[in-house]
Amino acid sequence: MKPPESFATPRLSLRTPSLDDAEIIFQKYAQDAEVTKYLSWQPHKNLDTTREFLHRCIQCWKEETAFPWTIIRKNDNTLLGMIEIRIDRFRADFGYVLAREYWGNGYATESTKSVTQWAIEQESIYRVWAVCDVENLASKRVMEKAGMQKEGILRRFIIHPGLSSEPRDCYSYSLVK
Repeated sequence: MKPPESFATPRLSLRTPSLDDAEIIFQKYAQDAEVTKYLSWQPHKNLDTTREFLHRCIQCWKEETAFPWTIIRKNDNTLLGMIEIRIDRFRADFGYVLAREYWGNGYATESTKSVTQWAIEQESIYRVWAVCDVENLASKRVMEKAGMQKEGILRRFIIHPGLSSEPRDCYSYSLVK
């Protein structure tokens, strides 16, 4: 199953990433330790790391192993962050990142709603889910505002290298049908 290459929301457009996005992604958030604190990857040390990441994104679309989109604000064509969904038979999980200067404006919720609604509307997908570190209250709110239900805590579930080299507890959120 392959999702659409783009989505449109009232304020945003989601589109497949391109190598041309590397510089803006690196400048806006990929090197920001505060942005990447709750992610599974460390801040990019240079632009080449961001280019390698985008090569992976493009390859994932070709191989249909994951489906990342850049989050673009429509009114000024500004790249705000990214969101990605991974489909595994009857379920899909996702993650997102947003540049710090755009936090608190509802962009993460708007993009999350768009992608999760598409996924749950697919006949073969029964579960859309994501996790967030128990200390990541902003992501917790995003998922709740997107209509997802908290299922519980997954103990020692994921390593967030920006916080610790050991696995950390995460909240699990889902949307099911």
